[in-house]
Amino acid sequence: MTGETTTAGPADLGSAATVSPDLTSPNPTSSGPTSPDPTSPDPTSPDPTSPEPPLRRNVAYLLLTTGRFAQAIGAGVGTFAVPLLAFEVTGSVGQAGLISGIGQAGALLATLPAGVVADRVNRRVLLVAAAATGTALWATVVAAGLAGTLGAWHLAAVLFGSSMVSAFVNPASGGALRAVVPPAQMANAMAVNQGRMAAVALFAGPVGGFLYGMAHVLPFFASVVGHLIEVVAVSFVRKPLNGERTQQNHPLADLREGLAFVGAVPLFRAVLVLITLLNLTSIALVVAINLELVRTGTDPRLIGLVDACAGVSMLAGAIVAGPIVRRTRVGRLGILAVGVLAGALVVMALAPAYWVFVAMLAVGVFLYPALNAGFTGYLTVIVPDRMMGRATSLLGLTGLIAAPAAPVLGSALLEGWGIGVTLWVMVGAMVAVLVALRLTRPLMRIGRPDTWAADALE
Repeated sequence: MTGETTTAGPADLGSAATVSPDLTSPNPTSSGPTSPDPTSPDPTSPDPTSPEPPLRRNVAYLLLTTGRFAQAIGAGVGTFAVPLLAFEVTGSVGQAGLISGIGQAGALLATLPAGVVADRVNRRVLLVAAAATGTALWATVVAAGLAGTLGAWHLAAVLFGSSMVSAFVNPASGGALRAVVPPAQMANAMAVNQGRMAAVALFAGPVGGFLYGMAHVLPFFASVVGHLIEVVAVSFVRKPLNGERTQQNHPLADLREGLAFVGAVPLFRAVLVLITLLNLTSIALVVAINLELVRTGTDPRLIGLVDACAGVSMLAGAIVAGPIVRRTRVGRLGILAVGVLAGALVVMALAPAYWVFVAMLAVGVFLYPALNAGFTGYLTVIVPDRMMGRATSLLGLTGLIAAPAAPVLGSALLEGWGIGVTLWVMVGAMVAVLVALRLTRPLMRIGRPDTWAADALE
């Protein structure tokens, strides 16, 4: 479960500060398109009772996801190569790390304003403008690299701007997907998205390394191409990507409304804590294992194999995520996914050896794509269209908070107590998450995909 997903009553959420919607009382009268049988083996097959086309024939959906996939691959390849080029330019590991850290700062600063903007402007225009800006930014790196004039501050500025662009794209793309995918098909759309993102995570590093070895500017040229493909793909989407626009307030008033909206829903309040803890523990775990392997003199290629096996497992999990989500309630899926990872952690704590790390990490993360698909699909269906940007950005802060804190936590535990104690601390954290999940009644009451539209927050 990742932060960018982020985000779970009947009430008028235009005034969420005075009315507290509660998912423990879903609205049985909420309207939604007729849903296919959730046990059907192929949710993308045409439903005779619904005029909606299957996802494979939904042109707007295919264009949006193709653009996002191309942009994600390009950005992943370029981001991988940034520390390598930064070290070459500066000759300092510390300065190279500082340049990489500047990118995180850009995303953190832009997240809340980006949510407000995504709810106020045309989403197609915002997506095209953001992708075009990314194209221009990375093109300056390519040009300066070819000319031999690329400096550290230039690279830092581009990375900062690129991360800000991503902060604007994420909430806008969530609302755009909602506009072109009917609720009955959202679970499958999210499962497909999980598969694509797992593929990006698995292949971006090797591809980036291969391209960087051929020529140092090639990974950044890939970033330019990826952003440019998104510009073209989104430009060809003809279906409206915005819902009905309401009277706009001052941007600060919109931000306050978004904060009140997220704070008023019990599920959202719980998710902000649970996802932060889950992300913090998961990232710290990977950092601690990698550092332990470095400290014990493990071959770097074997260290890379740990992450690669985990990536392959997540890709396999994404392939079966659709059927799992259609047959399992989101709350129970969360218990199962976190429980499997907790069990894998116990095995690692009892036998902290290299091949145990490889096998147990692969087992532990297998169900995460399904959990992400189910949870993000549900939130995309129930959040009002006019609040999608703000809700996505606010709930996405969980990942941004965990990203810089987790490496510090993992390395501090490892240095102070060793890998054994570190792993048992992680086990304790996962058990705490399990108990909290079980006690979060709004989460446990979420039904299967065919019931999600009935919980829509009106």
